[in-house]
Amino acid sequence: MTHHPLWQQLVAAGQQHVLRFYEELAPDAREQLDRQLSGIDLQLLQQLTNNTLATPDWAAMARRATPPPAIRLDDRQAAFISAAAARRAGEEALRAGRAAAILVAGGQGTRLGFDHPKGMFPLGPVSGHALLQILIEKVVATARRYNASVPLYVMTSPATHTETVAYLTAHDRFGLPADDLRVFCQGTMPAVDAATGKLILAAKDSLALAPDGHGGMLEAMNRSGVLEHARERGIDLFCYGQVDNPLLQLCHPELIGYHALAESEMTTQVIRKATPLERVGNVVMVDGKMHIIEYSDLPEDVALQRNPDDTLYVWAGSIAVHVFDAAFLQRTSCRADVLPFHRAHKQVTYVDAQGVRHTPTAPNAFKFERFIFDLLPQAHNAIVVESETAEVFAPVKNADGAATDTPTTARNAMIRLHRRWLEAAGAQIADGTPVEISPLWALDAEQVAERLELPCTISQPTFLSP
Repeated sequence: MTHHPLWQQLVAAGQQHVLRFYEELAPDAREQLDRQLSGIDLQLLQQLTNNTLATPDWAAMARRATPPPAIRLDDRQAAFISAAAARRAGEEALRAGRAAAILVAGGQGTRLGFDHPKGMFPLGPVSGHALLQILIEKVVATARRYNASVPLYVMTSPATHTETVAYLTAHDRFGLPADDLRVFCQGTMPAVDAATGKLILAAKDSLALAPDGHGGMLEAMNRSGVLEHARERGIDLFCYGQVDNPLLQLCHPELIGYHALAESEMTTQVIRKATPLERVGNVVMVDGKMHIIEYSDLPEDVALQRNPDDTLYVWAGSIAVHVFDAAFLQRTSCRADVLPFHRAHKQVTYVDAQGVRHTPTAPNAFKFERFIFDLLPQAHNAIVVESETAEVFAPVKNADGAATDTPTTARNAMIRLHRRWLEAAGAQIADGTPVEISPLWALDAEQVAERLELPCTISQPTFLSP
C-alpha cells in the first residue's frame, strides 16, 4: 500500500486503515475509493474530530440575546416599511425578472416509510400531487402572474439526485421552461468513529459519506455553475425554502419587498413560537449580529422568559425560509470558513477489519454538516418578517402517528388554508369536506376571489385546477 499516492497523508492522519481491502478491489472499485479519499480535507477532518475548531457558547450567547429587528404581524401599519410598499417593491422585482427560487430537496422519505426522495412524496389532500409538483407549480404560477421568468434551482443530495432528475424529466419539469430549472447536487462529508476518530468504511470500496448539510448549498452553487447562471440571467436575489413544507411561499412578493426596501442581505421569514420549547430555531440578536440558536442549544430558563405582557421574549421561530442577495451569496461562497461545521452523534453502518457489515443499534459515529442560517451574522441589515403559521408552515417530517409534522397534519393545514380562501370569496363548503387549490388556479386569497364563480357550493372532495 505504500505506493498509493495518498499513503503518506493517510498515515500522517492515522487513517491508513481505509486501504486495508484495497489490493482485493476491482479497478473500478479502487477508482471509487480513490475519488472519495481525494475529496477529503484530512486536516479539517482531524480538527472537527478532535473538536479543536472554535464552537460558539450557545448558552452564554442566549443569555445576552435580544429580540431581532422584525416586521411583526400585529404592527404592520407602524412598521418602518408598510405592507403595501413591500408588496409593490416585491412585485416590481418579480416583473423585472430579478428573483429566482432555491428549493432544498436532498432528504429521503425514510422517516415517512417512503423509499424515494421526500420531494416525490404524494401529499396533495385531494390531488395526491407530490411535494415537488406543489412547490414547482407555485414558481410556474408566480412567473405567469408577473409575466416574467423565475428560475428555480433545486439542490439534491447524492442519495436523491439521480431519481429527482429522472422524476422531473418524466413530468416535463411540471411546466417550467428547460432553462428555468437547474438541479445541482450538494457535497458530502465523511463520518468518523465516535470513539477513535477513524474514517468509517461503509463497504470495502466506499467510505461512509453523508450530505454536508443545507449549508453545503454555497459551495455547490459555485461548483455547479448555478451562481454564474443566475448572474447571466440578471438575478440579484434568491428566495430559499425546503421541499418538505407544502405551504412554502416561494418568491412571495411581500417578503421580497421587505428585503429590498430594508436593503437587507439576508431576510428570514419567521413565525411566533406557540410554546417556549417549540422545536424550531430561535432567531435572536447577539452583540449586534443576528443568529439562529437551535432549540436544542437554547437553555430552558432563557426559553421560558416572558415580556411584561406575558408574550415570549425569545419569540421568533425560524421556518427555514430566507431571501438572499445574490451578491451576498457570491461574496460568501468564496470563503471556505464562512460557515462552521456542526457535529451530530448518529448511527452509521460499517464494515469491520474482517469486512463484516454491522448495523449499530446506538449512535457510533459523528457526522459533520453546515447550516445555511449560519450566514446570518455575516449579513448586513438582516431582518425578520413574521408570518401567520397557518399560512406558511406545515412541514412533513414524521410518519403518521407522531404528534406533529406528519403527512396528515400537513394535508389538514392545506385544507384549512384553502377552505378559508374559498369561504372568504363567498363559497359554501360542507363541514368536513376536503378542498385543495392548485397553485396554477390561484396562488392566494386574492386570486381565489378573482376566479371563483358564485354561487359556489362544495359538498364533495374538490381539487380546483385550470
